[in-house]
Formats: sequence, structure tokens, C-alpha cells
Amino acid sequence: MILTAHQPVYLPWLGLFDKIAKADVFVIFDTVQYLPKDWMNRNKIKIKDDYTYLSVPILDKGYLKKKIYEIKINNQVNWKKKHFKTIYNNYKKSKYFDKYIHFFENLYSKEWEFLCDLNTYILEFFLQELRIKTKILKASEINIKGKKSDLILDMCKKLNANCFIFGEQGKNYAEVDKFKKCKINIIFQKYEHPIYNQIQGNFISHLSIIDLLFNCGDKSLKILLNKI
Repeated sequence: MILTAHQPVYLPWLGLFDKIAKADVFVIFDTVQYLPKDWMNRNKIKIKDDYTYLSVPILDKGYLKKKIYEIKINNQVNWKKKHFKTIYNNYKKSKYFDKYIHFFENLYSKEWEFLCDLNTYILEFFLQELRIKTKILKASEINIKGKKSDLILDMCKKLNANCFIFGEQGKNYAEVDKFKKCKINIIFQKYEHPIYNQIQGNFISHLSIIDLLFNCGDKSLKILLNKI
């Protein structure tokens, strides 16, 4: 069984879906520490020849002592209206605008208290639209222990995985010998970002998956897996 995992990310980029699509099980790492200025509460979308960040404000008091699933959104800031307006205005001329804009209209009309719940809801929708059928679990539902490489190794043992897909940065902390000793193969993802048609300006890579979906619709999965 092939396993992979990642922190819950806001409007994730293509590489995360490539990693999930190649696994049998994906674990949402909602029990690790929240990191500011990471991708847990923000991502990039295209605006003409540039990009802009969409950031979800959080209640950051004591966040260094909190797990991701404990992080609350600061709804005193009118972030939902801003995010929807920015998405609407920048993708209204895209080929698949009508197919996806209703999801975002519904998404930003809901009340969200916890960042992890928001990110999980978004992830599940995108996986459904991409027709990725990988099983999804949450780390908070599994009794796993350790830090970094040891945490992943323990997770592999608990879920009976014989292969784990790390992100490219996994090379910086994975203790390869421990996995070999347990007869667990490891793969370090090296994602080659595809080039696809965008509605305006020069091509910009490493954006949120929404850019690909609005521009390419049903072809998105084949494009992100570099099969087109």
C-alpha cells in the first residue's frame, strides 16, 4: 500500500494533487504545529501578468502551542468577500468559469470557525472534481507518535504501508535507513510543473489548483499528471 501525507493547505497547488493521485491513502497531517507564512492559510492565484496571495486570517494568540486542527479563523476580518471577489474578477473570462464559480460562491457563504475544516472541505471538493479516488484519513484519527521522519515511519507501520511518498523537501529530514530496516520503500517527489493555457498574460506556474481548473476543466487531472 502506497501512503503519503501533508498538512491541510488552503487552495493547494498542483503538486499536492500529483502526490495524492499516486497514493492509495492520503493522511491530512492536522496534528502538527501550525506554521505562519506557510501554505496552511494562503495560496496564489493569477492576476494578469502577476499573481496575488489569498490569505485566511487566523486568531494567532498562542498559535505556537497549538496543533493545526486547533487553529481558528479570525472572522472579524471580512476575508471571504475579498477572496470571492478576487477569484470572480480574475477568472470570469476563463473557459470553465461557470462550472466552478458556484462552488466558491457557496464556500464563502458558509461560516468557518476552524482553518482545518475549511481546508479539508476544499480539498475534498477538488479531489472529487479531479476524480482522484485516494482514501483520505486525518492524523488526529490515528494514534501516531514521534516527530518528522519518526512520525511518518510510525504512521506507515500503523497503516501497514510498504511505500511512502515524501515531498521533495523530505530529503532534508527523512532517515532513509530506518525505513529500509522496516522494509518500507520511500519515494521523493520531484514534480515537473506542466505548462497549460491561461486566460491572460504570460504563463505563471505554482499557483493554486483553481487556476488549472478554471482554465482547463475536465482535462485538469491529465495535465497535472503530465499526461497531456
